[in-house]
Amino acid sequence: MQKLKSIEELKNLRELLVEDVFRQRKNTLKVCCGLPCSTLGSHKVAKVLEEEISKSGNQIDIVKTGCQGLCQRGPLIKIEPYGYFYQRVRPEKAKEIISTTYSTGLPVREFLYRDSFLDAPKEVMDEIPFYKKQLKIALRNTGNIDPFNIHHYIANGGYGAIEKIFSSMRPEDVVEEVKRSNIRGRGGAGFPTGIKWNYAKENPSKVKMVIANGDEGDPGAFMDRSVMEGDPHSLLEGMVICGYAIGANYGFIYVRHEYPLAIKTLKLAIKQAEEIGLLGRNILGKGFDFTVHIREGAGAFVCGEETALMASIEGKRGMPRTRPPFPVESGLWEMPTVINNVETFANIPYIIEKGADWFHNIGTQNSSGTKVFALAGKVKNTGLVEVPMGITLREIIFDIGGGIIQNKRFKAVQTGGPSGGCIPEQYLDLPVDFDSLAKIGSIMGSGGMVVMDEDNCMVDVAKFFLSFTQSESCGKCPTCRIGTYQMLQILEKITSGNGEPGDIERLEKLGELVKEGSLCGLGKTAPNPVLTTIRYFRDEYEEHIREKYCRAKVCNIGIHRIDQMECILCGICKQVCAFDAVKETRRDFFIDQDYCTKCKACYYACPVGAVKIIKQRFMRLEEELKIPYEEIEAIERRSRMTLKDILKSKPHIIVTVKKNQTIKDAVQTMNEKNVSGIFVVDENNKLVSIFTERDIVRCAFNNIHFDETIENIMRHDITTLDPSVEISSAINVASRKKIRHIPVVEGDNIVGMLTFRDLVSYLLPEICYVEESVY
Repeated sequence: MQKLKSIEELKNLRELLVEDVFRQRKNTLKVCCGLPCSTLGSHKVAKVLEEEISKSGNQIDIVKTGCQGLCQRGPLIKIEPYGYFYQRVRPEKAKEIISTTYSTGLPVREFLYRDSFLDAPKEVMDEIPFYKKQLKIALRNTGNIDPFNIHHYIANGGYGAIEKIFSSMRPEDVVEEVKRSNIRGRGGAGFPTGIKWNYAKENPSKVKMVIANGDEGDPGAFMDRSVMEGDPHSLLEGMVICGYAIGANYGFIYVRHEYPLAIKTLKLAIKQAEEIGLLGRNILGKGFDFTVHIREGAGAFVCGEETALMASIEGKRGMPRTRPPFPVESGLWEMPTVINNVETFANIPYIIEKGADWFHNIGTQNSSGTKVFALAGKVKNTGLVEVPMGITLREIIFDIGGGIIQNKRFKAVQTGGPSGGCIPEQYLDLPVDFDSLAKIGSIMGSGGMVVMDEDNCMVDVAKFFLSFTQSESCGKCPTCRIGTYQMLQILEKITSGNGEPGDIERLEKLGELVKEGSLCGLGKTAPNPVLTTIRYFRDEYEEHIREKYCRAKVCNIGIHRIDQMECILCGICKQVCAFDAVKETRRDFFIDQDYCTKCKACYYACPVGAVKIIKQRFMRLEEELKIPYEEIEAIERRSRMTLKDILKSKPHIIVTVKKNQTIKDAVQTMNEKNVSGIFVVDENNKLVSIFTERDIVRCAFNNIHFDETIENIMRHDITTLDPSVEISSAINVASRKKIRHIPVVEGDNIVGMLTFRDLVSYLLPEICYVEESVY
């Protein structure tokens, strides 16, 4: 490659490349060769397409791009100039693209996206729900260019930010622009990037460092990897801009060894950038030097923490150190060092090109821009998504992700990787930004998002994530080393059916001690999965301890029995039982509880689901009351329903009356709306009381004139309940306080009103109303 010696030469090269590489109406097949699609055979698809093109004699370019996002439906291909988007392209069928699309201009319907066979296929990417609400900034080039060809990046506007800063911006101008954009670090901590750069710039040291943190260790996370594999030059350009802004001449990219494709891509990108004059000495003839080196990590999760990362680059054991001094004061080899996440650097060129105001207008006031998430777990469309900050969890999971697999019930979503928190259904409409997630006990993290459904046991989930962080602890802090081990032992005890009263309280106490006494972010956030699952799913912990039962049938606890009405007498359960617990008689099979080890081999092997796992208490009640355990379980399941569930399932309206209105007005309103109770509100529409049929009777009995204002006769000691309260608890409150109408209020918002009859009818549908004496 010819070395560029000036900004003008870079501009001229870009003009030539735009005409050649991205010429309009050019026949191009953009085949996704990101790691997920590669494992599904995208390279084989590309090879078949190359062979077919050579046979047909057509002029068609094949561009092997980085991740295009919809990993669940790979291999993916973009068809240009037609704009078609193909998914699940199999190698044996790939040649139809050449024979059909590039011969007739029509799409191959078999490859088009559709949610089900009943839906009309969608031809272009923008019509697909997965992409509709996305906004690509960090991933703007990933999926569109060949990451192994620097000319593609330049032709697509790459290194335009370097042109701008060298032409018209001083280092302090660059720092100020980044500060005004309010971009916060995408690695998890969320510290303002511009402030960090400013601290480093003001340091008088002559030698400074820039480090890109690509040690992405969260299970299921692949955001940074996708940038490094699919758009490495955006990372390099962001690092050069940072070096220019703070006065650094040396850069390091720390990549874990498990990312061989990312390492290969980065090495070639660095080599090409040096050859063309965009890295190295005297970049574009402006007298600025900047070199970039790659350092491979050995896979220790703790090395994602910046001080442990620097120790690893220096050849030491990756262990965190106390701060201050912070890296911007004394970092790599005691030199001032700026460490940013790969995604953060990928955003920088666009911020410089389009301006801080443009970036700041995306997202929320305190969390500007977009965030890349690796959407995984029990969601229909897994993959890589980039969305504006402030989008809700519901939009990400149900609009972009397509909802839960097999349309099962959503249970929780884990954000922030193993150090994040499990967020329940009640927060699905929570905006996703740094501050909102922190308020409910979770974190943004690097961007992992694992969706869970009703088949997930939250105690087991907490144990899984804690086992990861416990094994990845460097051991430097006793509270982290010993505390996480003790917490894991308690969780092991609970999930094996040996939990004891007080274990939940011990977990909470240990979790707080680990957070308080740990040095780095790993220890301070390791208890988050446990503490948030206790906070939002405490009933599951209590069920494991008191009932020795796992409602998700994940943990090896509970009584195993064979439902004789469903059993087809195939005998498979007896064949797979290694402990001879399944006994056979002339008429049926049954499980001998004295021999059963609860290994669940019979449960998984039964072809008709006749093996059931139930609570020991249910079995005892079934024997004593002669009621099928299914009915007992249904009653208990209804008792766990919340007031919000009832309000959702029955039609209801919110009827209000002002406190300064008359009793006559209230009675007339109740008659018109055909309700037995209404809400009394003040001038600010805040609930102050309720007015019911009993109040009408009371007024008539006491000879209170109906022209009297409600304020003079209303009760001030009303009982309100939150929508998250379970039915059983609500019945207990209503019975104890002898009340019939229960206002349901969330904060200052009136949600609805329920009667005692509503609650009892959900517990025991066959009983219409048995608590007349209460009133």
